[in-house]
Amino acid sequence: MRVTGYHLRDYAVQLNLQMLTLSQHVAHRPAGLAFTPFPRVSAVVFTARCECGYSVNKTTDAEHMVWTDLMETDFLHIDDFTNIGWVPQVYNVTKAAARGAYGKMATLENVMTNPLKNSWDWAGTAVNDSDAGLQLVVRSQVVDDMVPIGEVVAARTDMLYGSFRVAMKMAGVPGTCGAFFWFRNDTQEIDIEFLSKQLNASSNMVNLVLQSPQSAAAGYDASHTPNYDVYPLPFRPDMAFHEYRFDWLPDRVSFYADGTWLKDMTIELPNSPGHLVLNHWSNGDPLWSAGPPEQDATMTVSYVKAYFNSSDAQRRKDYYLRCPDQSKVENNTVCEIPDQIIPPDNQGPNGNVTARTFFFSEDPSDTANQTVFSDWQNRNDGGAGMLLRGAGLMKVVAGVAFASMVGFA
Repeated sequence: MRVTGYHLRDYAVQLNLQMLTLSQHVAHRPAGLAFTPFPRVSAVVFTARCECGYSVNKTTDAEHMVWTDLMETDFLHIDDFTNIGWVPQVYNVTKAAARGAYGKMATLENVMTNPLKNSWDWAGTAVNDSDAGLQLVVRSQVVDDMVPIGEVVAARTDMLYGSFRVAMKMAGVPGTCGAFFWFRNDTQEIDIEFLSKQLNASSNMVNLVLQSPQSAAAGYDASHTPNYDVYPLPFRPDMAFHEYRFDWLPDRVSFYADGTWLKDMTIELPNSPGHLVLNHWSNGDPLWSAGPPEQDATMTVSYVKAYFNSSDAQRRKDYYLRCPDQSKVENNTVCEIPDQIIPPDNQGPNGNVTARTFFFSEDPSDTANQTVFSDWQNRNDGGAGMLLRGAGLMKVVAGVAFASMVGFA
């Protein structure tokens, strides 16, 4: 897969590292989605980069997709959940409803931020000494016949098709399931799931799943449907951070790891808006999560990057406020999303290089009329302390302000 060349300022060293590994990757580009314009509205044209969206591949390529909206979260530099676009979950599920030997107990205590001590670094020591990032914990001790777990969901529920990426390091303690997925309901769900019991010196599997009416009819067991694959990875997901990604189009869902294509699924695809979820859980089911783990187990997330079309009428209107003439969409108004083709890991002598990945949200001119959920402008000022100290910020850049941060349902 080629390295995208657009907007790679402050990225040159990593680009060189990626070029060294370029020949090891098989180029794969899913069939393109030609963007279907929303109904046009009268608009003032704002002058900014990326005002017409974010693309997988260049818009001049035969196969490309353009997404109107973005939601990027850098968990390496966040020290609380105030206004970052993610909501920690609190709920109890009985063992009958959880379909396991135990129920599930999602608590705030099992969702923790662990930012780097130096806000200008991308590697090094974190506040709690363990891996920097969002930590989702599964506890070893059962409480009231339920396993304590950690989960967060995205505030935006209007995600309809897009490219969704996460960098995470999985738990190495057998007995948990770690997941990054898009969710509408139990029959419209796109999953990347890791079972820690499958991660060892000889086996490193990722479970790629689409929940569908067919899997629901089988008792929510997708393993005997076409939309299920256990894919062997060439690395240990519990030993380092890697990027996992799925591109959801009307005619397929394509899965990737560190920029390398893994699998396409083309049957019973979701077709309605939903939201992203990160969770780490166990219910004692020997056929899936197993567990509970013998000791507390932690899954760590360093970033999430989502580029998507919105189902929300106001967001669709806002798109035409900044990009009124679809016939003139060119590379200078659509920004190409850089491919992540090396592990975004913070370990080793080059950790500060490999862990530093590209975010459009760092530059307000790249996010015209987009909702930016954190104070990106203070991230690399060299000052002491962490991001989002105090109340945090929600920023809408160079466009129409929104009445509510999370009013996208």
